[in-house]
Parts: sequence; C-alpha cells; structure tokens
Amino acid sequence: MNELLTILRLVEDPRDLNAQHDCAAMIFVALMASLCGAKSSVDIADFAETNLADLSEIVDLEHGAPSHDSFSRLFRLLDPRELETALKAFMQALRAGLGLGAVKGVVAMDGKRLRGAYDRGKAHMPALMLNILDTQTRLSLASYAAPDGNEFAAALAALKSLDLKGCTVTGDALYGQPAMAQAILARGGAYVLKLKANNHLLHSCAVRAFEEADNSGKLTFFEQSFTPRAQHDRFERRRGSLVKPPADAPPMPGLMLFGRIERERRPKVGKPSLHTQYVVLSKRISPKRMMQAVRDHWLVENDLHWPLDVVFEEDDARTRKDHAPQNLSLIRQIALAILKSHPDTRSVRRKMNLAAWSKDFFFQLFTHMR
Repeated sequence: MNELLTILRLVEDPRDLNAQHDCAAMIFVALMASLCGAKSSVDIADFAETNLADLSEIVDLEHGAPSHDSFSRLFRLLDPRELETALKAFMQALRAGLGLGAVKGVVAMDGKRLRGAYDRGKAHMPALMLNILDTQTRLSLASYAAPDGNEFAAALAALKSLDLKGCTVTGDALYGQPAMAQAILARGGAYVLKLKANNHLLHSCAVRAFEEADNSGKLTFFEQSFTPRAQHDRFERRRGSLVKPPADAPPMPGLMLFGRIERERRPKVGKPSLHTQYVVLSKRISPKRMMQAVRDHWLVENDLHWPLDVVFEEDDARTRKDHAPQNLSLIRQIALAILKSHPDTRSVRRKMNLAAWSKDFFFQLFTHMR
C-alpha cells in the first residue's frame, strides 16, 4: 500500500493551488472505493464519508471527506497520461511483489469503448481506451486513452513504453498494417496480426498464396476437433496452416509467414458454418502455436474487458465530461489487478463484495504483495 501511495504522489495535480484536498489522497480514496464496488464520483464520496476515520489513518484527509463535486472536478481535469504512467508503474511493482519475471509469451492489444461515456447527441462517439494484456499472467500491462477515438494511434503510443523482447503481440485486423508491424519489431517483439480486406493488397496476396499451396497438395496443417459435450452442444473443427509469402508480396516489415485458420461449426440446431481467418506472422512457428496465439488473444476480452463491464459495470457508467471517463477506467483497471492478484480462488465479484464487507479482507488485498 505504501508503494502504491508513493506512485500516486507522482501524479501531477491539475487544480489551482488553493485546492483543499490532496490529489494523491483523492486518487487513493477513489481506488479504495472502486475495490469495494463504487461506480461514480457520488459513490466514491459516500465511501469516503462513511470510512473517513479508517482512511484518515492512511492518507491525509485534514479537511474531511471530499465531496462528489471535488472528485468529479479532479477527474475531469486530470491528464489521463498521468494515471497511465501510474498504472504502468503500479503493474511493474505488482509483478515484482508477486515474484513475476519479465513478460513473455503472448501480449494481446485491443480497444474498448466506454459505451456510456458520451455527450448528448454523440452516442456514436463514446470514449475509447486501448488496453494491452499479458495473457500468461492475465494482468494488464498498459492502458491508453485513445485521442479522438483513434485506436491505432493509441496503440502506437502504448507500444513505445513497453519492452517486448521475447513476446508475441497479437491484434485484430485494424493492426495488420506496416506501421504497427514496424513498431512491434522496434520494441523487440514478434507479431501475429489478423488480416482482412482493410489491408486489401496483403490480404489478397495471402489468399492467393494459400490457393496455390492447396492446389499443390503439399500444404501441412494442424487440426483440432471438439465434441458437442466439450464445446457447448456443437461440433467444432479448427485447422491451421502456414505458407511463405511470395516474392512479390506487398511490403510488411518482418513478414515471415502467412497463416490461415479454418473453423467449421455444426450446431445441433441451425445451419453449419465455415469461417476462414488469415494472419501475418513475423517469426517461424508451428501451425499449432499460431492457432494458440490467436486463441490467447481473446483473453484480453475474457479476462480484462469482460470483468470491467460485468463486475465494475463500466459500460453503464455515465461519467462523460472531459477526462473523467478515461481516468475512472484507469482506476478500475488498477482495482481489477489488485483483486485478480489476490491468491483467494473466489471470483473477482466475490472478492469485491468481501472487500466491502470485511475490513480484514480489504487489507489482505495489499499485504500479500510483498
């Protein structure tokens, strides 16, 4: 907890010099409230007032509990880049406290819309966060507010702050562009990026390369099949294969292979379906590892975006002014990391409830990180 407070004290206060409440103390209180289920500035203020005596023993609350207007004003004015830096520093400290080494394996990046965070008449333009997840530990590595909803630009900015040596970065078709490939390679990583018609020339080249390989009859593949009992009352087959790009392939930094994954689904009720997906790869791996990397990418949805929406109810949050949506999202991510890293095997939601109901469990969330 002391290390967390040290990190938060480095956040630059955007308010006037006459502000009564300490910036780091307010961010800390907001994080503690989020651990216990607070969803808005009003919830945070109520939490602060209810637990003022206990919180005053940890941080400076000389002037009492801040009001909801004080919390709202702080988060509207605070530059998200300050909390982004704090999130990254905290995650590094958390990994060290848990005895985790350098990040290895698959690193998944994806954007997430804060669906409730829009002004009237702009429901089509909610705030957007770019999140990066270490799929091996299932802990967040970075989160960036996307300027003007530009997810690609946010991803390029996020990658500049990461050491990707020994990592394989995955992303959807938005990222299957030369600029992204170059950014990943520059940080020492490899990539497995989905490919669709938004990159028409490269996608067409991949389709053509596989057609020629299929016609030659020499294409090797790895195949998995799942029975209805194991796969939600449907039969599913997945087949992965790889080919070298032809000499006339469009420029793509580091391109070593094209990958193809074919998915066949036959439900008990309804029509069967066949879906084909293409990827670009910057290192030589087996079809099996390629398929696993693509499946691991979905952990950013299942282990990060899903709990933010379902447990923290992020999509329903109507905080929308200025920088407040992005800042509160970053605080939720720190809270989620604290809850997930606790060794108790209960779900994140149950841990959140226990943190609200039991002072002993609340402090246990921090004492195990040594």
